[in-house]
Amino acid sequence: MKKAILLPLLFLLLHPRGMAQSPSIQKLDGSRIPADSVDAVVERLMKKSGIEGMSLAVLNNRKTVYIKSFGYRNKPANERLDTATIMYGASLSKAVCGYLTMKLVQDGVLDLDKPLGQYLSKPLHEYEYFADLRNDARWKNITARMCLSHTTGLPNVRWVHPQTGESDTLGVMRIYFDPGTRYAYSGEGFKLLQLVVEEMTRQPLDALAVKYIYQPFGMYRTGFVWHDDFGDNNVAVGHLTNGMLDKKRKRTEAVAGGSMVTTIADFARFSENLLQEKGLKRRWFREMIRPQIRIHSVTQFPPITTETTTENDAIGLSYGLGWGLIRCPQGPAYFKEGNGGSWRNYAILFPRQGTAVIILVNSENGEKVFQKLIETVLGKTCIPWKWEGYETE
Repeated sequence: MKKAILLPLLFLLLHPRGMAQSPSIQKLDGSRIPADSVDAVVERLMKKSGIEGMSLAVLNNRKTVYIKSFGYRNKPANERLDTATIMYGASLSKAVCGYLTMKLVQDGVLDLDKPLGQYLSKPLHEYEYFADLRNDARWKNITARMCLSHTTGLPNVRWVHPQTGESDTLGVMRIYFDPGTRYAYSGEGFKLLQLVVEEMTRQPLDALAVKYIYQPFGMYRTGFVWHDDFGDNNVAVGHLTNGMLDKKRKRTEAVAGGSMVTTIADFARFSENLLQEKGLKRRWFREMIRPQIRIHSVTQFPPITTETTTENDAIGLSYGLGWGLIRCPQGPAYFKEGNGGSWRNYAILFPRQGTAVIILVNSENGEKVFQKLIETVLGKTCIPWKWEGYETE
């Protein structure tokens, strides 16, 4: 009980709402913007777009220089959001899973290029979740590298048709193209990787994340499952545009591609450690953010399409291991989105400058402000907003 009370207090002390922070933020071009100007932009954009709650963190020189929460964790209850509020990370989970996998690779537990089926105690199709692959032997070629770079050929979510985006009530698991030959965003690929990691280590994914990431980095309010010591007093709900609330259940089973909950303080701490290359030897860190597959799809979703474009060739749009990659005039960057229902999140890191922006929003239309907000604190970038499918104000 004492731990459940003390941890939220500790984080409020470390990152309280309205904490003393840098009076200005350095943009990618070296110019600066006053922190209170950023506050004003956030509040204006939230009001214009009807966003109930948002948390924002900015890193300069590999350290957090701005972290603040705005609006509500639960507007109908008049409960304010703060930097220790637990929010749903959605697919930011994949970036954390990518880093965790590289830790296992570094420790010799996993080989990026060894077919995952060789780690399992029985053929993949004998596991109920993947039983539909019984007559498709291509699963034998899938590797951890393919799962992390979204090149498995598996769908994103089996219950959504990957070509039409329509609900698929049958939820048949299929491999849509030869593994390793092209990019198509796939949450099911991360589930396969999770199955293998948990079976070979004999540990749940969340326990591995606690050991390798959360405890070393001081991320005590982050988990792939719900931790009892999170408590119930500072947890956000989502706000849908129809006025309904989107309350996330307290998961007891991890989903590598999308079950993580976190706080803006925790994810900023994770980003600091990434920019400082903590925990991974340079060889493996560089491999994580090295282009594994070039991307020529017109949009990211629906993930499986034959339509291609060269529109993003100039920025080198690619995928690494758990992260999307681009090359802007200001330098390379790696990014990850996290969208689900009323939860809209974005993280982008520029390693050369040691700069990053993290946005967590508990409102369905939160992505409308991403471009304006990021360009306010970073200046003009080459982020492929159209490819990511984000509406902008």
